[in-house]
Amino acid sequence: MTGTAAFSPQLKKLDQAVSAAHTFFVANPQHLQMREDIEKYRRMSGVKSDSFQDLEATPHWEAYETGVQHYGADEYLQAVARLEESLSEALSALEECRALCEGPREDEDEEEKMQPGLYEAIAAHYIQVLKCRQQCVLEIATKPGRISATEDFIPSHLDLLQFAYSQVGNQTLAAECAASYLLFYPTDEPMLEKMKQYRAELGEDAALTARQSIQHYVQRSLMEKKLIYYAVEHLGETFNDPDLWTPDELIPENLREKHREDQEKQKQETLDVEEREKRGALPFEGIAVTMDSQQMNGTQRVVFDRVLTESECKDLLQLTKAAGEAGDGYRARRSPHTPHERFEGLTVLKAVQLAQNGDVEWRDAKLLLQASEKSRRIIESYFTPGKKLHFSFTHLVCRRAVDGEQEGRMDLSHPVHADNCLLDPEGQECWKEPPAYVYRDYSGILYLNDDFQGGGLFFTEMDTVTVTAEVRPKCGRLVAFSSGKENPHGVWAVRRGRRCAIALWYTHSPEHAEQERVKAEELMEKRAMEQDQPGGDKHQGTDGSSRSSSEPRAPSRAAKPADQRQKPGLDRKQQPKVLRARDEF
Repeated sequence: MTGTAAFSPQLKKLDQAVSAAHTFFVANPQHLQMREDIEKYRRMSGVKSDSFQDLEATPHWEAYETGVQHYGADEYLQAVARLEESLSEALSALEECRALCEGPREDEDEEEKMQPGLYEAIAAHYIQVLKCRQQCVLEIATKPGRISATEDFIPSHLDLLQFAYSQVGNQTLAAECAASYLLFYPTDEPMLEKMKQYRAELGEDAALTARQSIQHYVQRSLMEKKLIYYAVEHLGETFNDPDLWTPDELIPENLREKHREDQEKQKQETLDVEEREKRGALPFEGIAVTMDSQQMNGTQRVVFDRVLTESECKDLLQLTKAAGEAGDGYRARRSPHTPHERFEGLTVLKAVQLAQNGDVEWRDAKLLLQASEKSRRIIESYFTPGKKLHFSFTHLVCRRAVDGEQEGRMDLSHPVHADNCLLDPEGQECWKEPPAYVYRDYSGILYLNDDFQGGGLFFTEMDTVTVTAEVRPKCGRLVAFSSGKENPHGVWAVRRGRRCAIALWYTHSPEHAEQERVKAEELMEKRAMEQDQPGGDKHQGTDGSSRSSSEPRAPSRAAKPADQRQKPGLDRKQQPKVLRARDEF
């Protein structure tokens, strides 16, 4: 596909080139070079919007990915519609695949010659048909352009639908999806708890049954598995079961031990991951862990939501206006990374000094200190419980797209980099030496708004090209990660509007603690002592004792299901090229 995308323009077949590039990009959205090629095509005068066709599109995958996007954006009505469409199309595609299993296979003539008799040949053919039918679930669960299937593709639809229906207030259909999911995993405790909740809400007399289509799917699959495993045990057949939900009792006793060993190995690997990911309890109520390291396809990564309220975000955004007026940007430059954006920044000390001069409210400057301290405590308790994290640098930062300079833009708002070493993608190494801030251990960014276009954070592999995870900004969302080579990251271009956030870096080394913050806190304490009425200017902030708003905390909920992908790593060393440190997010 990449070859077609590359050579079609040279053959003057522009429409085919655009479709080929678009098809490859749909299957590989992390490919930055193809992303740039797509942008070039969009600017070409001879290219129309309908030229961007996915040549390998399948209805159920288009609906599934759109549904998951709506689900991730908390647009549950739209998510329900597309996920239901995806499930229906997937089951239809499954039936088409199963029908194709009926015909003869290319190698069947050779196998029939090896069979000693008619009945054996009939049995062998029938078993091959059954195994082919079982493998069809992998066919529909594999996204076009990929080689690996999505695990639990059908059950995952029901899991997502169950939650989405509950969010839109349709408890009856939510219960139906939960009951359907339990056909695959009848001992799943969270789903059993959900069923209890739905029974309590709908009444004990309510008929909470699984969907007929799912009942048929599971019963037929179990019957086929039973016949196949009989052939495995008595006829010497082999079988790679495509499903994780196959019950143990269906597997022959002499194979069950190996199956248990495989399951135990997988379970132990999961426990090892959980142990590595085991964190301390969060010090504040109402905060949700939206994505963890596994869901973000990496290590030492996490996304928290509801760290700030809408009111607190608005107060801090008010403070950012002073940042633009004060001109406290990045070393007096318009932007450190791109001419297409204006960079505005405010340190905690500068904020307090502006408050002293009467340019900003004292309570807003105090809120900046409180919000960053709250973030520090959350990150410390999650990643390094019992081990003190000190502020290394705190920066209230806004990036504004420059009007009239976005057309044809190909760069990033912030190039891919690591926070405590000099990233060398060609050498697949990150050199921990100056001018990098080698003492930084953890990084964080606390978003204040989402009313802009672009500006999302993304993580890559060491090659700086393969995107492994993306984080969409929104008020109160905190993304945190370790600062080393395991977490290369960048920021997509801000193409419209103004993106504001508090950028945070932390260190375990007290000697590298942020001195400006110490000075800012001293000035804040001095101001409090000078007040005639000690409690007269209280402004409730994010740490519970002082909040900027009386808004109640939003309830937390479990993190959503997500696709997973492991990222490879290399350990090849060579001498570094001339590289420079990347500072801000």
